Amino acid sequence: MIEITKVTTKKELKKFVTFPFQLYKNHPYWVPPLVKDEMETLDLSKNPVAKNAEATYYLAYKDGKLSGRIAVIVNHLEITEMRKKKVRFGWFDVIDDIEVSKALLDKVFEKGHSLKLEYAEGPVGFSNMEKAGILTKGYEEMNTMITWYHHPYYAEHFKKLGFEKQATWVEYRLKIPNEIKGKVAKFSKLVRQRYKLSVIRFQNKKEILPYVDAMFGLLNNTYNTLQTFVPIQQYQIDYYKEKYFGFIHPDYITCIKDEEGKLIAFSVVMPSFSKALKKANGKLLPFGWWHILQAQKKNDTAAFYLIGIDPEYQGKGVTAIIFEEMQHLFNQKGIVTVETNPELIENTAVQLLWKDYDPKQHKERSTFRIDL
Repeated sequence: MIEITKVTTKKELKKFVTFPFQLYKNHPYWVPPLVKDEMETLDLSKNPVAKNAEATYYLAYKDGKLSGRIAVIVNHLEITEMRKKKVRFGWFDVIDDIEVSKALLDKVFEKGHSLKLEYAEGPVGFSNMEKAGILTKGYEEMNTMITWYHHPYYAEHFKKLGFEKQATWVEYRLKIPNEIKGKVAKFSKLVRQRYKLSVIRFQNKKEILPYVDAMFGLLNNTYNTLQTFVPIQQYQIDYYKEKYFGFIHPDYITCIKDEEGKLIAFSVVMPSFSKALKKANGKLLPFGWWHILQAQKKNDTAAFYLIGIDPEYQGKGVTAIIFEEMQHLFNQKGIVTVETNPELIENTAVQLLWKDYDPKQHKERSTFRIDL
């Protein structure tokens, strides 16, 4: 017998958040999130995304045992301004039982039908700034802090239930050479001189904050033609600023300005926190914070999270400056491997950026869609 229950209390939300800890217990490649962080994200009385989105959370029980979870999400900004009549779903985890998956997804269909929407897609978050996609390649790779891990049967469940792939993201592992290639350094110098560009260097996190709004503005301008794009709102910028910038060391941010001081490009990388988060096992206390601190101090792997370039400067070699700055940092810090953020498979312009770093595609993930 399968029973689907709606999450209505903080205790039930805690069950929702911690179910994957049960499902993936002792799994070598699953990287747990921080429980407190997940609770705050899903609490729409605290997360300002509630200004433009709503969500309902469900738990599945089979024969009285917790067996799955799902978040049913409606992004009103996406529906009204982007004209996408879509009901979203995310935070989908389930045992290997297609009937449990079907029962959970029926809650998505119910919401979509009630609002006369046209299709359902997931797994995704509240907006395009959150985790997305079912893992379809790379099951023997640890996920990063900003991606989900899934068992191979998840994608099979979707296919058997009539879903089709919608958006697909690829991820790459890059090898960092011991020295900067001559053509990168030469091209970087040429571009700086031609367009009168300079690098902004930060000594502390406080110096970064005045540039954060402009960074997100560049993200909007960089990715506004991609299929998953939903404009980033100011309240989201303020929220992510507070939520994530505590993890970022100033050394790992590269910002480039023009001669008038306007930000025209930036990149954000971070030391890989995957191994540290596994050791923390969802908690900062008593020792989780220490593992994360150690990952910041000493690490041979980094994760490439964000890159934004003003459309006026795209295709003009600005990335050469970013890569030169990053490689100085990587060589200085002993970073020999970098993982890229998930990139839409059709976003070939970004994928071409890695061609000089022996890129190996090691993961792939997709959202799945079904017409209502």
